[in-house]
Amino acid sequence: MVGLKERIKQEVLDYIDLSSEITDEELLEVIDEALVSKHRDVYISLQDKIKLRREIFNSIRRLDVLQEIIEDPAITEIMINGSKDIFIERDGAIFRYPKCFESEEKLEDVIQQIVSQCNRIVNTASPIVDARLSDGSRVNVVLPPIALNGPVVTIRRFPENPITIDRLIEYESITAEAAEFLRKLVIARYNIIISGGTGSGKTTFLNVLSNYIPEGERVITIEDSAELQIRGIANLVRMEVRNSNTEGTGQITIRDLIKTALRMRPDRIVIGEVRDEAAIDLLQAFNTGHDGSISTGHANSPADMLNRLETLVLLGADIPLMAVRRQIASAVDIIVHLGRLRDKSRRVIDIAEVLGIKDNEILLNPLYKFRETGCKEDKVIGKLEKINDLIFTEKLSRAGILSDERGQI
Repeated sequence: MVGLKERIKQEVLDYIDLSSEITDEELLEVIDEALVSKHRDVYISLQDKIKLRREIFNSIRRLDVLQEIIEDPAITEIMINGSKDIFIERDGAIFRYPKCFESEEKLEDVIQQIVSQCNRIVNTASPIVDARLSDGSRVNVVLPPIALNGPVVTIRRFPENPITIDRLIEYESITAEAAEFLRKLVIARYNIIISGGTGSGKTTFLNVLSNYIPEGERVITIEDSAELQIRGIANLVRMEVRNSNTEGTGQITIRDLIKTALRMRPDRIVIGEVRDEAAIDLLQAFNTGHDGSISTGHANSPADMLNRLETLVLLGADIPLMAVRRQIASAVDIIVHLGRLRDKSRRVIDIAEVLGIKDNEILLNPLYKFRETGCKEDKVIGKLEKINDLIFTEKLSRAGILSDERGQI
């Protein structure tokens, strides 16, 4: 079947070379004619015809074997380790995909097709790039000689319809009580950092929290690759970083975009992720009257997120450590930490309040913590439990959200 597919594909390509630009419909007609022609010499079942028609079309006009995977809504991650090894994640488990690219050259053609659609460049001189697909899926590409076993492509897929808080409650990722608590904090303009490891669901949770932002506010989003799906905000400005061109100029960084956003009269700034010295600009945005801003970061716990922010700030500025800690303690109000448990489920593990500085250390007030109570049929059983009350309730009071003297809301 593989040899037959290649012969029919070559016939189609030979015809296209002799013709003017053709539409997708015209290309499908050419493929159908080639299939009918081959059917006279070799028997091809109707099922195989349909399969060959789709595969040949995808190879010429779409993303080859990658197209089939992208069209499967159940697949959440695609990992391409060279042209011959493709792995997919479905329902939290990783499997080897039975198909592969016909050659490394074909994989490289698909990569160039992807990155060109979002105005990015990747080549041997600049072998690493972050891009996105038309459906918003996040793409990371690493080319040889950095990648030793051929081009490596990792695609994080997001659902067409953004996950809502109700879905997260249904999945037991968060309790209804904790979700209502966070809703009030977002409305009251608490500055929130969402932390967690790779694949823990930070971007999804950021989308969920963003849906709590009142629709009358002006929101500016800043991302490495645009993937946020904020709905219901009419006054929404979306900005994305730009890599340098082939001459090494024209780069626009997260830091540049944060500085620009401060001049655009935002009510809130939503930053997809802070992973470098842009952390200092994030803190300045949080500390300059843009309450209610939200961002994410890689960390293993709320305390580790604070330490990581310290490190990132110190990478970009020669500032005394205590000054950095005061900035962080003043800027960040709440840290929501996500985790991926051993059963592959994604859960809110911690919600903590940043209290301030005592004995030169930033204090945290744990508000909610996930308690594991057992395991049933390989599924982790547990619940996000409230363990302390919110202490700083001034923003809640200013927002007209009632709270008693103990911080219960």
